[in-house]
Amino acid sequence: MTIIQNPILTGFNPDPSICRVNEDYYIAVSTFEWFPGVGIYHSKDLKNWRLVSRPLNRLSQLNMMGNPDSGGIWAPALSYSDGKFWLIYTDVKVTEGQWKDSHNYLVTCESINGEWSEPIYLNSSGFDPSLFHDDDGKKYLVNMLWDHRVGNHNFYGIVLQEYNHEQQKLVGKAEVIFKGTDIKLTEAPHLYKMNGYYYLLTAEGGTKYEHASTIARSKDLRGPYVVHPDNPLITSWPNPRNPLQKAGHASIVKTHTNEWFLVHLTGRPLPQEDKPLLDHRGYCPLGRETAIQRLEWKNDWPYVVGGNEPSLETEGPDIEEVIWDKGFDEKDDFNNDTLNQHFQTLRIPLGEDILSLKDNPGHLRLYGKESLTSKFTQSFVARRWQHFNFTAETKVAFNPESFQQAAGLVNYYNTQNWTALQITWNEEKGRILELTTCDNFTFDQPLKDKQIVIPEEVEHVYLRADVNTNIYEYSYSFDGENWTKIPVQLYSYKLSDDYIQGGGFFTGAFVGMQCQDTSGENLHADFDYFVYKEKESN
Repeated sequence: MTIIQNPILTGFNPDPSICRVNEDYYIAVSTFEWFPGVGIYHSKDLKNWRLVSRPLNRLSQLNMMGNPDSGGIWAPALSYSDGKFWLIYTDVKVTEGQWKDSHNYLVTCESINGEWSEPIYLNSSGFDPSLFHDDDGKKYLVNMLWDHRVGNHNFYGIVLQEYNHEQQKLVGKAEVIFKGTDIKLTEAPHLYKMNGYYYLLTAEGGTKYEHASTIARSKDLRGPYVVHPDNPLITSWPNPRNPLQKAGHASIVKTHTNEWFLVHLTGRPLPQEDKPLLDHRGYCPLGRETAIQRLEWKNDWPYVVGGNEPSLETEGPDIEEVIWDKGFDEKDDFNNDTLNQHFQTLRIPLGEDILSLKDNPGHLRLYGKESLTSKFTQSFVARRWQHFNFTAETKVAFNPESFQQAAGLVNYYNTQNWTALQITWNEEKGRILELTTCDNFTFDQPLKDKQIVIPEEVEHVYLRADVNTNIYEYSYSFDGENWTKIPVQLYSYKLSDDYIQGGGFFTGAFVGMQCQDTSGENLHADFDYFVYKEKESN
């Protein structure tokens, strides 16, 4: 018997949509403002997963320049029918205020890691779209319907409309088929046909600690839908001591061995010693992750085995285990023509005039662009925090001649929350290392007049971030052997959904390499390598 440890996709990997093709399993997750859009993971056994595709990798498919923080790709839905994969996704352009301007698209591909098609526009009536392939060959789109009217509840219900693949558009009348339960905030619809019923799986309660998955069924596609007698299907809300919080936003799969599983969003809060249990359940810098639970059926209703809360361990399917390598080298020397798939940029792809692996072979060259507060063109390459304890390290050559030029190592949540240890320039001191922090758009440079002067003969500076659960710290070295710690402790919780303006943001902490030149001279920095290495917890 195989035991699966949760979460199965660690770090920022939310809103899982699972899809089986014969004996292969795929999960698509949200990427929000990070480019390329959507992450797709592959498994043979539901336990071991590897990142195999980022399908939205061209500007013609996804252009998020100017998108707000936590806008962009919300809740992709992956399915397989007619010999190809179908991927439905939302590009959210407005997140605050009365409106959610969200445009829904479809792309297809015959292979999971091939070149996906140009997008087909579907609608803009709400987010979290999903495509259902019925037995008769017809296809239907479901999404939540956004109500912007003052005084109304924004989540109007789940709307269904037929999709005609030949015409490549939605046809017929859009009908609201489900208004949700008293948990409210009904979203993330997925339709299934099983046991002679249509099952509608939704998320409710919002994607914070009150999150839940609700399931309802009907003999008719258009309803009425009857809610599960012991709803919700899964939630963490009544169980504040469960280490897997925020459980919800789920999807269902039947294995080729006729077993049933639920994948769902979850979050793991940092430990909070000496704080009341229910006085804010904490902060999740790793973002919203993906976990899996076993399902069983009673009276044609699915139930999570062991009760409707998530478990850290679940019994895996009766499938032989297939273990992958981790898909990236702990030390990336930038010797390939392309970046590994764990690296992403913000909002847009960076052309070779900004990001080059060829201009100085064996190095990642970044040409300085806008600041870390920009929603347009940042020269920044980063990857998700996936562990509570890890080390990130890089080696950079950079020769600024202005205080407007900076390059270095960055820990980042969004444009309003980040820290950066950067090589820059000072009129009196010349090249220096400066620490800059941005905390809900309040800026500080805590070294004050004690910035580190870089000796003239030093060509490369080594920079490191050590993340130890609640605290992270920067260090530097001029020779790669003797390290000096920057005497400032920084707090992991400030790079979490739960901290940002009191919550309501949806990504997770990233660490990476950045070069900025707000003078407009496009001065470049050369990064020789990047290390991301998990370490044992203290």
